[in-house]
Amino acid sequence: MHSKLIQGNTEMQNEMEEKFENWRGEEAISGKHGGIKAASIACVVEVMENMVFLAYSTNFMMYFTKSMHYPSAQAANMVTNFIGTSFLLTIFGGFVADSFLTRSAAFVIFCSIELLGLILLTLQAHYPKLQPHGDKTPSTLQATILFTGLYTVATGVGGVKGSLPAHGGDQLGSRNQRLISGFFNWYYFSVCFGGLLAVTVMVWIEENKGWSSSFYITTAILASALFIFSVGFPMYRFKRPIGSPLIRMVDVLVSAARNRNRFVTDAEITPSHNSTDKSIHYNKFKFLNKAKLNNKISAIHIEETRTFLALQPIFLSTIVMNCCLAQLATFSVQQGMAMNKKLSRSFEIPVASLNAIPLFCMISSLALYELFGKRILSSNDERSSSFNLKRIGCGLALSSVSMAVAAIVEVIRKHEAVHNNIKISVFWLEIQFVLLTFSDMLTLGGMLEFFYREAPASMRSISTALGWCSTAMGFFLSSVLVDVINAVTGWLRKEDLNESRLELFYVVLCVLNTLNLFNYIFWAKRY
Repeated sequence: MHSKLIQGNTEMQNEMEEKFENWRGEEAISGKHGGIKAASIACVVEVMENMVFLAYSTNFMMYFTKSMHYPSAQAANMVTNFIGTSFLLTIFGGFVADSFLTRSAAFVIFCSIELLGLILLTLQAHYPKLQPHGDKTPSTLQATILFTGLYTVATGVGGVKGSLPAHGGDQLGSRNQRLISGFFNWYYFSVCFGGLLAVTVMVWIEENKGWSSSFYITTAILASALFIFSVGFPMYRFKRPIGSPLIRMVDVLVSAARNRNRFVTDAEITPSHNSTDKSIHYNKFKFLNKAKLNNKISAIHIEETRTFLALQPIFLSTIVMNCCLAQLATFSVQQGMAMNKKLSRSFEIPVASLNAIPLFCMISSLALYELFGKRILSSNDERSSSFNLKRIGCGLALSSVSMAVAAIVEVIRKHEAVHNNIKISVFWLEIQFVLLTFSDMLTLGGMLEFFYREAPASMRSISTALGWCSTAMGFFLSSVLVDVINAVTGWLRKEDLNESRLELFYVVLCVLNTLNLFNYIFWAKRY
């Protein structure tokens, strides 16, 4: 009963805070502005944007090694650093969307930035003078153009992914939790469908028609996505930012620190009967209550801080899993290049296209869940935080299994290559691809919905960005682990995989992720 009252208070608070306008600055009209049709545009645009992003990020390992002639280890770090930066910048994009712009305006600006970066990469791929000749690595000018284009794209991707999910959720309001849950499932369906198109159609174009053609097509698709989103402005509803929530958080923390030794009675810092600061996290971080001694800080500001801090252990516990996920774009690609990729005498499957089967399975499972699964699950199970926490935990467990399988497959591949001079089928990699892809579906899909639901209304862009930021930190951690393991053991220094000890690297990741799973369970039980 008490938990229901808390939920009701929280929902009423969110509705009071959420005052929406139309694109002309007038009060939004229910039925005319927002709704399912407006939210569905975000899903359509995400299909196109994620198709563009994954079209190059999943196959950049080939581009950097074959076209730009970087060594494999350096190329692997370039890939993980690019993807990591893209997702890390979602925090910046979410901050801008929550603090200074509407979420729709933030999307338009950052999508335009991503488009400019793509145009620069397209020009480099088109003109031979801007590419290295022979087996030489890029010159200073060529490398400058490459990295400028890459990180302009990364900045745009960060802003787009930091603002678009929260914008879509805003079109539906916070009272109908089932509708919100449905939106995030279909949004992740869009992420997966865009990925499926990327690793099939776009990777085939990159492998057979060249990177120049691929960049032309992805540029046109992204420009179309920007146009489609802009057309929907008259039907959107917008929430005007009321200042930076991060600055308010800092004010709360500073005030609590200054008053930490001050003796006060419970009545001075305990919320009144009608206070909004009665969330499920009230008994956590009680030291923040002393911030109320500052008359400029309200109970809502303290609750924002308390809620955001409570999300951090969940966020931090998912980073190692994304370190495992990073291998699909790096060493798994390198493994595939050393395996038999022929389906027939005339057709070879691109390694990056191995993602197609698990992505198709994910798309099917998400659609079946939305159409039939909700009738099986009780509304209480579906709407509870524990449902998404369990979903994330299952994803973390699957990633440990995937790394164990990856180590076994590498042992088999190397044994056959070294002792029997046989290249085993590339489809041996499909097992780890399937496990890691489903792990990502459970973890990231659960995080996006969990963080949106749990976050204060004024911090939803930043909070949903935590899901993408976890991916970023995982990719950066992968780069650090590769450098550390190379420095200590030298397992991954050899260009020839048959002389490397990649299987031991996978074992290290399996052990780290299993330990991290126990850490996650500890924090999830206390949320």
